[in-house]
Amino acid sequence: MRKGAKAAIVGSVFAVMVGGAGYGAFNIVNALDGDGGAPAADGPAPVRTGPPSAAEVKETSAAFFAAWEKGEAASAAALTDNAGKARPLLTSYGQAAHITGVKITPGTPAGRSVPFTVKATVSYGGKSKPLAYGSRLTVVRGVTTGRALVDWQPSVVHPQLRDMDDTLVTGESAAPPIEAVDRDGKVLTKEKYPSLGPMLNELRAKYGDKAGGTAGVELAVRHAAPDSADTPLLTLAEGRAGRLPTTLRASAQAAAEKAVLKYPESSVVAVQPSSGEVLAVANNRNDGWNAAFLGQVAPGSTMKIVSAATLIDNGITTATGPAPCPSEATWQSQTFHNIDNMPPNEKATLSESFARSCNTAFVKYADEVKVDSLTDEARNRFGIGLDWKTGIPSFDGSVPASGGPDTAAAMIGQGQVQMNPLTMASVTATAATGAFRQPVIVPRSLDGRELAHARGLPAGTVQQLRAMMNRTATSGTAARVMSGLNGRIGAKTGSAEVDGRASSDSWFTGYRGDVAAAAMVQDGGHGTDAAGPIVAAVLRSGA
Repeated sequence: MRKGAKAAIVGSVFAVMVGGAGYGAFNIVNALDGDGGAPAADGPAPVRTGPPSAAEVKETSAAFFAAWEKGEAASAAALTDNAGKARPLLTSYGQAAHITGVKITPGTPAGRSVPFTVKATVSYGGKSKPLAYGSRLTVVRGVTTGRALVDWQPSVVHPQLRDMDDTLVTGESAAPPIEAVDRDGKVLTKEKYPSLGPMLNELRAKYGDKAGGTAGVELAVRHAAPDSADTPLLTLAEGRAGRLPTTLRASAQAAAEKAVLKYPESSVVAVQPSSGEVLAVANNRNDGWNAAFLGQVAPGSTMKIVSAATLIDNGITTATGPAPCPSEATWQSQTFHNIDNMPPNEKATLSESFARSCNTAFVKYADEVKVDSLTDEARNRFGIGLDWKTGIPSFDGSVPASGGPDTAAAMIGQGQVQMNPLTMASVTATAATGAFRQPVIVPRSLDGRELAHARGLPAGTVQQLRAMMNRTATSGTAARVMSGLNGRIGAKTGSAEVDGRASSDSWFTGYRGDVAAAAMVQDGGHGTDAAGPIVAAVLRSGA
């Protein structure tokens, strides 16, 4: 429950005063009275409003740090705006996590934000190691009381704590450590390939006991989210790592890691169309989330690969058949437009409208596409939404059967359609080969898990999709980005509008030989602005 009533923190005041922290005790009294003095004779002081002052920021943070250092979880929690969540985490810090000797050094405040460093000791089973890290907190004004309080976020205690119910534990590791290797036996570490950090944790949680290792002792974040792997923070006693093979290719992973660094909030996946094996997966995100596998966002015009296949497979038109491209198209009272400055062409073929990424050409066919046609094509031909078992958690796409304006929106990758770079790389691989091969990052031979199956595409459809994607890559919207790439190539650009954001998400997918890759950059603009260069860099590396 959020802090507000005076009674919610009175019970914690005495503990801090008795603890001998004069400065901390003064500040809690100050928080109770509102101005550091006795209540006015004619009644309680008025509730303060506005941002906390610099003095309040300093006093509140100092009192919080003092209580935290002494292990007084209840007192520290009472100085936050969510004592109910703060108290168990602060309690686990000294108990389940076995962290002692805490020394907190505040940095220079920046407005209401206070950076700080923590130095402590972690001890368990006769083993001890020093712990050091940095974090920050923000001081806010209590909504009902007007008191200065720490805005409670679990990341205050440690930056790797993200969910309100995440906690810290020290003990025997939940799974033995692993030594992940690429397809050629090269060792993959999070130090050399930072994007792999969260994925290596997931692989360890699932396959650690199958890889032949033995558990060690460590301090770790135990995540509240179901099926989430622990995040190791400090190793007190080394276990023996078991060797775990992956489908990754070290050279492709290196190229992907380098490419995403140029664009904030970006993700990319590369797969081998002939096998479905994942060659590389990289993310450059502030939150450390594996959006490449777990993202659930609109893919924009990259979805036109599936839409074009739907039109062809249902006999509505062909690559050389008609797909007029007017300046706008209205479907069930919703008007759709093309990108700025795109000249209309009422005589355009599907191939031309695909290569130019004409939205209205696809929207105008919405009347002829049954409500579930796009859904069936995505699921039965491209394997979207079939519960993939890649080896780590993944979201496997969603193309719901929706009526109304969403039918037209889905044709251009908007509305309720949700994808990520993994699913779009797989879509591209299926378009390039005609066969759906479920992506995997761990060989199926390791555990014999059942993979998803889909029918794939007719040979005639594959031939037409390849021709349209090649035209896009050589003379269409993707030509500038794909310039210089030779051999069998194809591509599709996309941008997806997101409610409430001024910039669209940048999407791009393409293939070269036996490598297909897809990328997404949040707020990246058009497909060739950000996602395109990432994909091109991965394809140029030879993957």
